[in-house]
Amino acid sequence: MVAHIKTDYTRADLDSPTRALLDYAVKLTRRPSEMTEHDIIRLREEGWTDAAIHDAVQVISYFNYINRVADGLHVDLEPEMPTDNY
Repeated sequence: MVAHIKTDYTRADLDSPTRALLDYAVKLTRRPSEMTEHDIIRLREEGWTDAAIHDAVQVISYFNYINRVADGLHVDLEPEMPTDNY
């Protein structure tokens, strides 16, 4: 069975740079205080430029921020969004 990236990216068929970026996003989301320079170095070793890393951090951080705001204010999901994963 092939895993879908949306449900479990760790089991999906991804190239190494994409997997590294997703690992970085998960760490930044779940354990931001554990981020180190090594995390950036790993992305560079996978071919990500500093500009691309910066853009990724901005997007990851924005979504984390806006989700915290929505959760904190108990904003309802839009009607078309599935609720079975929440």
